[in-house]
Amino acid sequence: MTNALFHNARLIDPEAGTEKLGWVRIEDGLIAEIGEGARSGGVDCGGLCLAPGIVDVGVKVGEPGERHKESFRTAGLAAAAGGVTTMVTRPDTTTAIDTPEVLDFVTRRGRDHSAVRVAPMAALTRGREGREMVEIGFLRDAGAVAFTDGDAVTENTKVLSRCMTYARSLGALIVGHPQEPMLSDGAAVTSGKFASLRGLPAVSPMAERMGLERDLALVEMTGVAYHADQISTAAALPALSRAKAALDVTAGVSIHHLTLNEFDVADYRTFFKLKPPLRSEDDRQAMVEAVRDGTIDIICSMHTPQDEESKRLPFEVAASGAVGLETLLPAAMRLVHSGQLTLPELFRALSFNPARRFGQPSGRMAAGAPADLVLFDPDMPFQLDRTTLHSKSKNTPFDAARMQGRVLRTLVGGETVFEASL
Repeated sequence: MTNALFHNARLIDPEAGTEKLGWVRIEDGLIAEIGEGARSGGVDCGGLCLAPGIVDVGVKVGEPGERHKESFRTAGLAAAAGGVTTMVTRPDTTTAIDTPEVLDFVTRRGRDHSAVRVAPMAALTRGREGREMVEIGFLRDAGAVAFTDGDAVTENTKVLSRCMTYARSLGALIVGHPQEPMLSDGAAVTSGKFASLRGLPAVSPMAERMGLERDLALVEMTGVAYHADQISTAAALPALSRAKAALDVTAGVSIHHLTLNEFDVADYRTFFKLKPPLRSEDDRQAMVEAVRDGTIDIICSMHTPQDEESKRLPFEVAASGAVGLETLLPAAMRLVHSGQLTLPELFRALSFNPARRFGQPSGRMAAGAPADLVLFDPDMPFQLDRTTLHSKSKNTPFDAARMQGRVLRTLVGGETVFEASL
């Protein structure tokens, strides 16, 4: 169904910042025409929302090495069910994606087994160990859309500056994880009264600011394009704002840090153990405002599948991370229903901005763009049952949560890759 017509839809255009009733005609996998008002024939969307498919940055797939946690097939199914049409995947696999050969393996697996598009990132240093730069040029030629060591912060400033200088000469994007590594080592929660009452190892929010300011100083020195994978504290926002005014800098935030806070950990609930840890309610509200005013550019799921054995442990030693491909949109709809974001603002952070930053042609509701689209009911209520998730791992903090907003159909290149059975 690469040729189709969808009409009677609320068209969400994040680039123009508009929401209007209209129609979209798809031809040869691309958006051929868009118009306002009525149009007969094709698929009647019933006044529901039609938006550019989500471009989710920082998705962890367990290939190679941890396929028991997530494969490209199951990640693709989860993404399609969540309205995600492009997964920008992380290189923190076993082994790390640090050579063209491993990158080629990942690219082929994604192409052959994922229902949605896969845009892989590569490691910045060999083995993500922070000692030796990878072959950035070869990896970029092989298809890497960005370079990052994930949450393994490069402690050696000289190594990182060399990586940035070389990446700048090639026009490559570096993705950093803003944390001061010594302060954050071993931390399970954010420091404060709650952490003290629970007796858990904690990290100050200032560790994020310190890590970010170091990275931004190196960005200023080298001129490299830089994206901060997750900003989660109000303390980091002033430095980010100053840098964005003068440097090629963008930033992201996970949906968990936009919709949850430190008290959700409650009595040591390990599905709420994330990296960075959940923050205070003041920080959460600051992140929402930063998305609204554009200080933070991208909302992502930071999809991190973990098996039951690594989560069913004491909080301090349990693995960090949560799956999020399927819950990203309904969780984000909380911000819309609360009046904190409009749908065009939300999809600017979910689709348009990440596509533009990571060099993807999707993310736009415009003629000539790929017909990567999501049709969803913004008001449909449901209660999440983690056992029904398509991911192999079921470690979601939203288990049993009441949510509002269901994906009804997802299209990639004009072809339906998911259709809800209601």
